[in-house]
Amino acid sequence: MKNSILFIVIFIGFISCKNSETNSTEDLAEVQQIQEDYKSFGDKISAENSLSAEEMKVKFENLKPGDTITAKFKTTVNSVCKMKGCWMTLDLPEAEEDPMVKFKDYAFFVPKDIEGKEVIVEGIAFIEETSVDDQKHLAKDAGRSEEEIGEITEIKKSPGFLAHGVLLKE
Repeated sequence: MKNSILFIVIFIGFISCKNSETNSTEDLAEVQQIQEDYKSFGDKISAENSLSAEEMKVKFENLKPGDTITAKFKTTVNSVCKMKGCWMTLDLPEAEEDPMVKFKDYAFFVPKDIEGKEVIVEGIAFIEETSVDDQKHLAKDAGRSEEEIGEITEIKKSPGFLAHGVLLKE
Protein backbone atom coordinates (compact mmCIF):
# COMPACT_ATOMS: atom_id res chain seq x y z
CA MET A 1 0.00 0.00 0.00
CA LYS A 2 2.80 2.41 0.95
CA ASN A 3 4.63 1.63 -2.28
CA SER A 4 1.58 2.36 -4.43
CA ILE A 5 0.98 5.71 -2.65
CA LEU A 6 4.65 6.59 -3.07
CA PHE A 7 4.45 5.62 -6.75
CA ILE A 8 1.37 7.84 -7.26
CA VAL A 9 3.04 10.82 -5.53
CA ILE A 10 6.19 10.46 -7.63
CA PHE A 11 4.13 10.04 -10.82
CA ILE A 12 2.11 13.20 -10.07
CA GLY A 13 5.37 15.03 -9.36
CA PHE A 14 6.77 14.09 -12.76
CA ILE A 15 3.60 15.16 -14.53
CA SER A 16 3.43 18.50 -12.73
CA CYS A 17 7.08 19.25 -13.56
CA LYS A 18 6.48 18.78 -17.27
CA ASN A 19 7.87 21.74 -19.21
CA SER A 20 5.01 23.05 -21.32
CA GLU A 21 5.61 25.21 -24.37
CA THR A 22 3.01 27.99 -24.14
CA ASN A 23 4.77 30.63 -26.23
CA SER A 24 4.86 30.32 -29.96
CA THR A 25 8.04 30.92 -31.92
CA GLU A 26 6.57 34.15 -33.29
CA ASP A 27 5.88 35.51 -29.77
CA LEU A 28 9.42 34.71 -28.68
CA ALA A 29 10.89 36.34 -31.78
CA GLU A 30 8.85 39.50 -31.15
CA VAL A 31 10.02 39.75 -27.52
CA GLN A 32 13.62 39.15 -28.58
CA GLN A 33 13.36 41.90 -31.23
CA ILE A 34 12.02 44.37 -28.63
CA GLN A 35 14.91 43.54 -26.31
CA GLU A 36 17.48 43.86 -29.12
CA ASP A 37 16.34 47.45 -29.79
CA TYR A 38 17.55 48.49 -26.31
CA LYS A 39 20.78 48.44 -24.34
CA SER A 40 20.24 47.34 -20.73
CA PHE A 41 21.66 48.89 -17.53
CA GLY A 42 21.12 47.58 -14.00
CA ASP A 43 18.63 44.77 -13.45
CA LYS A 44 17.32 43.06 -16.56
CA ILE A 45 13.90 44.51 -17.39
CA SER A 46 11.59 44.16 -20.36
CA ALA A 47 10.11 46.86 -22.56
CA GLU A 48 6.64 45.32 -22.33
CA ASN A 49 3.81 47.01 -20.43
CA SER A 50 5.58 50.37 -20.11
CA LEU A 51 3.49 53.41 -19.30
CA SER A 52 3.74 56.46 -21.54
CA ALA A 53 5.24 59.69 -20.20
CA GLU A 54 1.74 61.19 -20.10
CA GLU A 55 0.41 58.28 -18.03
CA MET A 56 3.36 58.54 -15.65
CA LYS A 57 2.78 62.28 -15.22
CA VAL A 58 -0.72 61.50 -13.92
CA LYS A 59 0.72 58.90 -11.52
CA PHE A 60 3.19 61.48 -10.14
CA GLU A 61 0.40 64.06 -9.77
CA ASN A 62 -1.57 61.61 -7.61
CA LEU A 63 1.36 60.89 -5.27
CA LYS A 64 1.75 62.61 -1.92
CA PRO A 65 5.03 62.95 0.00
CA GLY A 66 5.76 59.59 1.59
CA ASP A 67 3.86 57.60 -1.07
CA THR A 68 5.75 55.20 -3.32
CA ILE A 69 4.63 53.17 -6.31
CA THR A 70 6.39 50.66 -8.50
CA ALA A 71 6.33 51.83 -12.10
CA LYS A 72 7.85 51.36 -15.55
CA PHE A 73 7.59 54.06 -18.18
CA LYS A 74 9.02 55.21 -21.49
CA THR A 75 10.21 58.79 -22.03
CA THR A 76 13.11 60.97 -23.17
CA VAL A 77 16.22 61.93 -21.18
CA ASN A 78 16.43 65.68 -20.52
CA SER A 79 19.77 65.75 -18.72
CA VAL A 80 22.32 63.36 -17.30
CA CYS A 81 25.21 63.62 -14.82
CA LYS A 82 28.27 64.64 -16.84
CA MET A 83 30.72 63.28 -14.27
CA LYS A 84 29.69 59.60 -14.04
CA GLY A 85 26.18 59.17 -15.42
CA CYS A 86 24.95 58.59 -11.86
CA TRP A 87 21.60 60.40 -12.30
CA MET A 88 19.34 61.71 -15.04
CA THR A 89 16.21 63.81 -15.40
CA LEU A 90 13.39 62.63 -17.62
CA ASP A 91 10.79 64.44 -19.67
CA LEU A 92 7.19 64.45 -18.48
CA PRO A 93 5.04 66.57 -20.82
CA GLU A 94 3.89 69.85 -19.27
CA ALA A 95 5.09 68.85 -15.79
CA GLU A 96 6.19 71.57 -13.38
CA GLU A 97 9.43 69.72 -12.74
CA ASP A 98 11.18 66.78 -14.38
CA PRO A 99 11.64 63.68 -12.22
CA MET A 100 15.17 63.12 -10.96
CA VAL A 101 16.21 59.50 -11.50
CA LYS A 102 18.88 57.92 -9.35
CA PHE A 103 20.02 54.32 -9.55
CA LYS A 104 19.43 51.75 -6.83
CA ASP A 105 22.46 51.40 -4.55
CA TYR A 106 24.47 53.29 -7.21
CA ALA A 107 25.04 49.80 -8.62
CA PHE A 108 25.07 51.06 -12.21
CA PHE A 109 25.38 54.21 -14.28
CA VAL A 110 24.17 55.30 -17.70
CA PRO A 111 26.22 56.84 -20.53
CA LYS A 112 26.87 60.57 -20.14
CA ASP A 113 25.80 61.45 -23.70
CA ILE A 114 22.19 60.25 -23.78
CA GLU A 115 20.31 63.56 -23.61
CA GLY A 116 17.36 63.45 -26.01
CA LYS A 117 17.40 59.65 -26.25
CA GLU A 118 14.50 57.35 -25.40
CA VAL A 119 14.68 55.25 -22.25
CA ILE A 120 12.46 52.89 -20.32
CA VAL A 121 12.99 52.99 -16.57
CA GLU A 122 11.63 50.59 -13.97
CA GLY A 123 11.69 51.20 -10.25
CA ILE A 124 10.03 53.20 -7.49
CA ALA A 125 8.36 56.59 -8.04
CA PHE A 126 7.92 59.02 -5.16
CA ILE A 127 7.50 62.67 -4.23
CA GLU A 128 10.44 64.17 -2.36
CA GLU A 129 10.12 67.17 -0.05
CA THR A 130 13.05 69.55 0.40
CA SER A 131 12.83 71.78 3.46
CA VAL A 132 13.37 75.54 3.26
CA ASP A 133 16.61 75.20 5.24
CA ASP A 134 17.93 72.48 2.91
CA GLN A 135 17.00 74.53 -0.16
CA LYS A 136 18.80 77.57 1.26
CA HIS A 137 21.85 75.43 2.03
CA LEU A 138 21.89 74.03 -1.51
CA ALA A 139 21.43 77.52 -2.97
CA LYS A 140 24.32 78.82 -0.89
CA ASP A 141 26.51 75.90 -2.02
CA ALA A 142 25.56 76.71 -5.62
CA GLY A 143 26.78 80.30 -5.15
CA ARG A 144 23.38 81.99 -5.33
CA SER A 145 23.05 85.56 -4.09
CA GLU A 146 21.66 86.42 -0.64
CA GLU A 147 18.63 87.91 -2.39
CA GLU A 148 17.89 84.65 -4.22
CA ILE A 149 18.41 82.66 -1.03
CA GLY A 150 16.02 84.98 0.83
CA GLU A 151 13.28 84.29 -1.73
CA ILE A 152 13.16 80.63 -0.70
CA THR A 153 10.17 80.44 1.66
CA GLU A 154 8.26 77.23 0.85
CA ILE A 155 8.91 73.52 1.04
CA LYS A 156 9.70 72.20 -2.42
CA LYS A 157 8.01 69.03 -3.67
CA SER A 158 9.82 67.23 -6.47
CA PRO A 159 9.14 64.00 -8.35
CA GLY A 160 11.79 61.36 -7.83
CA PHE A 161 12.48 57.90 -9.19
CA LEU A 162 14.78 55.16 -7.91
CA ALA A 163 15.49 52.92 -10.90
CA HIS A 164 16.66 49.34 -10.61
CA GLY A 165 16.77 48.90 -14.39
CA VAL A 166 17.06 51.09 -17.48
CA LEU A 167 16.66 50.28 -21.17
CA LEU A 168 18.30 52.74 -23.58
CA LYS A 169 16.93 52.81 -27.15
CA GLU A 170 19.72 52.07 -29.62
